[in-house]
Amino acid sequence: MSTSNILRGTFILTLGTMLSRVLGLVYIFPFYTLVGKSGGELYTYAYVLYSVVLSVATMGVPLAVSKFVAKYNALEEYAVGRKLFRSGILLMSITGVVSFLVLYLLAPVFSPMIINEGSKHSYDDITLVIRMVSFALLLVPVMSLIRGFFQGHESMGPTAVSQVVEQLARIIFLLGSVYIIMKVTKGSLPTAIGYATFGAFIGAVAGLAILIWYWFSRKKHLDTLLEKDKGTMDISYKEMYKEIVLYAAPFVFVGLAMPLYQLVDTFSFNKIMAMAGYEDVFSGDAFAIINNYGQKLVMIPITLATAFALSLLPAITRSFISNDQDVLQRQMSKTFQILLYLTLPACIGLSILGGPAYAAFYSYDELGGYLLTWYAPTAIPLAIFTVTASVLQGINRQKYTVYGLALGIGLKLVLNFPLIYLMGAEGSIVATGIGYTASVVMNLWAIKKYTGFDYSIVFRRTMLMAIFNIAMIVGVFIVLQLLEGFIPYSDGRLQAIIVIFISAAVGAGIYFLLSYRSNLLMYLFGNRFPFLNRKTGERGL
Repeated sequence: MSTSNILRGTFILTLGTMLSRVLGLVYIFPFYTLVGKSGGELYTYAYVLYSVVLSVATMGVPLAVSKFVAKYNALEEYAVGRKLFRSGILLMSITGVVSFLVLYLLAPVFSPMIINEGSKHSYDDITLVIRMVSFALLLVPVMSLIRGFFQGHESMGPTAVSQVVEQLARIIFLLGSVYIIMKVTKGSLPTAIGYATFGAFIGAVAGLAILIWYWFSRKKHLDTLLEKDKGTMDISYKEMYKEIVLYAAPFVFVGLAMPLYQLVDTFSFNKIMAMAGYEDVFSGDAFAIINNYGQKLVMIPITLATAFALSLLPAITRSFISNDQDVLQRQMSKTFQILLYLTLPACIGLSILGGPAYAAFYSYDELGGYLLTWYAPTAIPLAIFTVTASVLQGINRQKYTVYGLALGIGLKLVLNFPLIYLMGAEGSIVATGIGYTASVVMNLWAIKKYTGFDYSIVFRRTMLMAIFNIAMIVGVFIVLQLLEGFIPYSDGRLQAIIVIFISAAVGAGIYFLLSYRSNLLMYLFGNRFPFLNRKTGERGL
């Protein structure tokens, strides 16, 4: 396949993934309007468990199968990929049924582990929403395998289209069913959330239907490839799946990062808050804000920043394989600097504007704004972890990602109890931040060890960015104080949006102007945006 076709396929897949993520962020705002914090709490209990079980059930299949099929297609051993596809469909079907039964049958066991007796939600409520979401596990593993098979043939359209259709179908069913139950029939909140979580199954049906259509429309072409098969390799199922597991393991752990942190909170947050003397309603609301509503807002800057930085990673992989150390050092330096340049102001700005941001996207809530202010900075180590994990994957040292994640989760487990007990809900956020930071330190150490990367210039530029961020903080803080008397964001969503717009514009203006005057923008983006280039002396940053 030509380079232009490969780039086109990568663009299509990236676009589909981004659209799917955007849809996954946008739906939460009308959802909040319909069900509030209590509904978000119930929904999160089910979805955290589902996400963890799903990650284990699919075992990093899409990317692992894609890598496996592409490898043997390049060797013109097309039958090997088809052999994996046939056996994989059966295996993923079995995995899906087993994971469904595990989550469905153990739902009553999980319920008392998640909430306290006498909580505003009953054990039956928790059991219902967990069981309703578990049905999606019957289909999603099979869907993941088919996507990986198509990607291995460098056909990205099926994955991209099915992702978007799956997300659209899920959201339409979710919002439609919740609206009908809550507003039309005046049904109960647990019933509405049960149907909301069942939307994952509806989405899977739609996504799988798209993939089946693609399969039958392209089967003739895929069969012609079998006619060109060399037939010189006879790989046993044992060898085949051993290779798949080696490919898949790193993707499993990276994908599990956030769900595992949320899982720790799911099984410990309410229990510890009760021991610390907090009321059940307060505890449940705080859990929903931290692990659902606040988390969705925090993911916005992470998604944008990491997408930009990760676009440079294929070049890093090529440089590492070709042992071009000078180019590798420059590319990695640029990747880290761009990531930090975009992530630091976005997350710090969201933290400063926590109150109006929560009010603008949801509704005014003192607790929501307060916890968002605490939570937003944790996105910085999370974004760095995501990119460093990809770098380690590119240099074939992905096992250190697993070690780093294990270290971070271990710290979260150890610190959650004392920090929540001493600090309240924000203690959970601090424990998460410490865990992510420890994982990042491990990843950075591994990158240094195996590439010899010199962090000095990244450190110097980060210090410069920190200075610019301090100036931004001062400017935004002054604007907030001035606006508070004229446009109180607690009065409504429109006022909050106005406060956000003006404050963000001032903060972004200060940050951009300082970056431009110092030539930082030119060094980071000048090759992509020529208008940023300025005539300067030999002065470095």
